[in-house]
Amino acid sequence: MEKIKEAARLLVASHKVYALTGAGISTESGIPDFRSDSGVYTTMDPMESLSINVLLNEPKRFYSEGFLLLEDLWDKEPNTGHKILAEMELKDYILGVVTQNIDNLHKKAGSQNVYEVHGETRNVHCMDCQTHYGFRVMQEQVHQGQIPPRCPKCDGTLRPNVVMFGDQMPIDYINAQSQLAGSDLIIVVGSSLTVSPGNFLPNLGKHLIIINHTPTPFDAEADFVFYQGAGETLSYLMEVAEALGKD
Repeated sequence: MEKIKEAARLLVASHKVYALTGAGISTESGIPDFRSDSGVYTTMDPMESLSINVLLNEPKRFYSEGFLLLEDLWDKEPNTGHKILAEMELKDYILGVVTQNIDNLHKKAGSQNVYEVHGETRNVHCMDCQTHYGFRVMQEQVHQGQIPPRCPKCDGTLRPNVVMFGDQMPIDYINAQSQLAGSDLIIVVGSSLTVSPGNFLPNLGKHLIIINHTPTPFDAEADFVFYQGAGETLSYLMEVAEALGKD
């Protein structure tokens, strides 16, 4: 308990604070991660199924494998960890969330300032005219057997707004770099910090708190490391911070 108190003191003494989240924060919402012993990598290779190469050259494979992973995210709901981060932003303990997740759960939980550095699954866009549509437009076509799905405006190919293997990083990643630069504190939640280029981001803060079930390459550099669940740990951190009061 003393360690959580010290971490909370660091939080309330810091003014420019961001959370950086990975798959581990969403496992409590029933979304499997990619790298644990029970994660998605044990049954399929996302680097293939969710790659731009497969999308363009093997669309039937993409919509029978990779697309199912994206579609499965739609009925998931935010958990305690997502909700606490939204509350922390509302109460000015953090300025926002940088997430490697594509599950939309931070926005569902109420977070306002969210940088989705791997994209999102709320929308799709036409690869030709760049018109954006809701995810359901693509989903309905796929279920009707239209593969690849077509743009209602120009008949170009629709694709998800997800950063796939082989894609360039989106503008959200560039903006996240800019926002995190010179941060007083970055709170990493549920990330293995092994995926490039996202694993560069913790270097941009002066102090680091890591909440993750397993060790990360940044543990030795962090001020505090908690090998615990995201929801429980963030709840304690917020509770103690509230008791201390914000500087």
